Amino acid sequence: MIRGIDDPALLRRGFTLYPRGVMAVAARVDGVLTGFAVSAFTSVSLDPPLGLICVDKASTTWPSLSRAETLGVSVLAEEHAWLGRQLASRRGDRFAGAEFDERPGGALWLRGSVARFDASIDAVHDGGDHLLVVLRVSDMEADPSVAPLLWHDTSFGAVAPLGNK
Repeated sequence: MIRGIDDPALLRRGFTLYPRGVMAVAARVDGVLTGFAVSAFTSVSLDPPLGLICVDKASTTWPSLSRAETLGVSVLAEEHAWLGRQLASRRGDRFAGAEFDERPGGALWLRGSVARFDASIDAVHDGGDHLLVVLRVSDMEADPSVAPLLWHDTSFGAVAPLGNK
């Protein structure tokens, strides 16, 4: 059992116990492939179509990525576990071995992902040590037959059906 919010490491661990998907947020900015992985993504509104990502204020990638005309948000599939770690790394080529399709406006969609969204930045709000970035979705495609990658308790995992459909 872990308890308390006074220790940031314990609080972070508590937050990781909520399973969630992993997204690649990527675009070509000034001719350079730019992006990172996020696990803090949620739908906000259907009308207008809005989503939200949370970005660490200490990110050295966000200042460049935030200048993109459009961002690609791709929900990683189980087979992308290697890429989830690579996109989260602060060293090396985050895009090595990954296949992206470039969209009008520079958004990058990861091939083989569960869902892909084109989005522009609608608003940015302060969220403590993170930025709450509201994205206006302009296009989307999804393949429900592809199994998503999950982030849970500091490890990647998979969705396992309970058989109660």
